[in-house]
Amino acid sequence: MKLSDVDLVSPDIFVPAVPHEMFRLLRREAPVFWHPEADGPGFFAITKYDDVVTVSLNHKTFSSAKRSALMREPKEEDLGQMRLMMLNMDPPRHTKLRLLVNKGFTPRIVNRLEPRVREQANRIIDAIAEKGEGDFVRDIAAELPLQVIADMIGIPQEDRHRVFEWSNRLIGFDDPEYATSLEDGKIASTEMYMYANELVQARKNKTGDDLVSVLMNAEVDGERLTEMEFDVFFLLLAVAGNETTRNLMSGAMQALSEHPEQKQRLIDDPRFMPTAVEEMLRWVSSVMHFRRTVMHDTEIRGQTLREGDKVVIWYISANRDEDVFPDADRFDVGRTPNEHLAFGLGSHFCLGNNLARLEIRVLFEELLRRLPDIEVAGPVRRLRSNFINGIKAMPVRFTPERKVSRLAG
Repeated sequence: MKLSDVDLVSPDIFVPAVPHEMFRLLRREAPVFWHPEADGPGFFAITKYDDVVTVSLNHKTFSSAKRSALMREPKEEDLGQMRLMMLNMDPPRHTKLRLLVNKGFTPRIVNRLEPRVREQANRIIDAIAEKGEGDFVRDIAAELPLQVIADMIGIPQEDRHRVFEWSNRLIGFDDPEYATSLEDGKIASTEMYMYANELVQARKNKTGDDLVSVLMNAEVDGERLTEMEFDVFFLLLAVAGNETTRNLMSGAMQALSEHPEQKQRLIDDPRFMPTAVEEMLRWVSSVMHFRRTVMHDTEIRGQTLREGDKVVIWYISANRDEDVFPDADRFDVGRTPNEHLAFGLGSHFCLGNNLARLEIRVLFEELLRRLPDIEVAGPVRRLRSNFINGIKAMPVRFTPERKVSRLAG
């Protein structure tokens, strides 16, 4: 493979698997690589760990708000609404809005959820345990994050699959199975906004500690959130709260199947689970990249970046950087240290990182305890996306759990 073969824009490249060979080439030969775009201005692809860290920690030079955090070029008329989402903000506005919901995601608050999350995980496993087979994505990985985030936000459980469908249409805009066009993604977001407003109406004159209630009554600089600010906040929490964790769990299950010796280490000694979770996060890297815009001329590795240039930071490449992770292409449930960037870094460090870690740990603790021989049993269907490292369907098989033995245990 040569640099002229590199194509990080076409989502088709990512359907068979993440093109790690391409990222290895870039890290080795062109860590700050000018990448042309047919439908955009072109961008600098940043693939080394230290450079991704540098960009992430310097919002004054590398802005999320200027042209959004998404690689696809936004239309000018869409930018105003896009900047209402925390993802597409810079401090200080970003910092103020983030403080509104930070309290709901602290380690102390999240740890209080563990008994409930474990109960939900076991109910999900109950539904397939006696069948001996199922689709891991639909039956397991999609269900737990959906149920947990629905509880936290205040979405009735009977509505959670509507959120699942909206999420697929919003995140899967390059996958014909989920969205036929960008317009369909806009329709999905509008449907979510209408639903969010229905929840607000249902809560008027009531008190609650779910995130809808918190946001309804929140103030920034003495002002309540506008309806659109609230709607965009709701969409981000609902989609990010289920989509990324679902894909992480699915990718982790695939990794365990492909590395049975590592799976056996976990079964033999569950004390490896905390480090295993970090390795799952590094290995999968659900969100593969984000975009930044250069605010003034600067330099990375001797390469000049001009004001207005588009920069794309590739977490999925940084997390395989040979200079940071020894034997980076080896899946190792005992890897330590493991300072991966799966949750990003800096002001945009993932708000739900504690919650995601809890859900992943609890799910695999219960899954490997109850269905230890679970493994991938057929072709894996991947999401057509260069943004989300996603799996749409993954058949699994396992020795069916006998009802009697479970009740006896």
